[in-house]
Amino acid sequence: YMTTPAEGGVALLPTGWTYTEAAPLTEGIHYAWCDLKAAGIGPGSRVLVYGATGAIGSGAVQLAVSLGAEVTAVCTTPQVQRIKELGAHRVIDRSTTDFLTVPGPYELVFDAVGKSRFTRCKHLLTDQGCYISTELGPRGENIFLALIGGLRSGPRVRFPLPSINRADVEHFRSLAEAGTLRPLIDRVVGFDDLVEAHRYVETAEKIGNVVVSLQ
Repeated sequence: YMTTPAEGGVALLPTGWTYTEAAPLTEGIHYAWCDLKAAGIGPGSRVLVYGATGAIGSGAVQLAVSLGAEVTAVCTTPQVQRIKELGAHRVIDRSTTDFLTVPGPYELVFDAVGKSRFTRCKHLLTDQGCYISTELGPRGENIFLALIGGLRSGPRVRFPLPSINRADVEHFRSLAEAGTLRPLIDRVVGFDDLVEAHRYVETAEKIGNVVVSLQ
């Protein structure tokens, strides 16, 4: 058995959705939601999402659009059309263009794969903008920069700790039912293929989520 607090991160399935479709609604997406809230993203905000095809990045694109932000997404050539279909207003093909050379400014540069650095992205931000990465950065620099960010003016680093509660999951459910949020699913595997699924995820080539079916 498993227990969860009454206000914990659990809600009914979106109407008409299967378990397989709904499972990724609370993986990846909730990380993106925490970061967008920490950055204060709202109507008119300009957001750049680097790594837009991952579980976190694809969620960030859709959630930022739902908040009324203008979203620029970065991905590889084969996924450009797919990311446009998620609602991104502009898509940068990183196979042909270095996103660092495309002018901003942005209120948020969100590195959903942890492969950039604040020092490289700072010029893309507004004076009040922020950089958020899903990774610690070299030698944990993102935590250090987040801690000292309040001591100086200009763009800063934020490093919010992820959390999830019932209100968040119910919000994802409402967006899903409205058709404005749908997790990307790369593949569905059986439990017997769990080891191979992990190996595939570790290649960093997956698109969205890999779902394990227990049926």
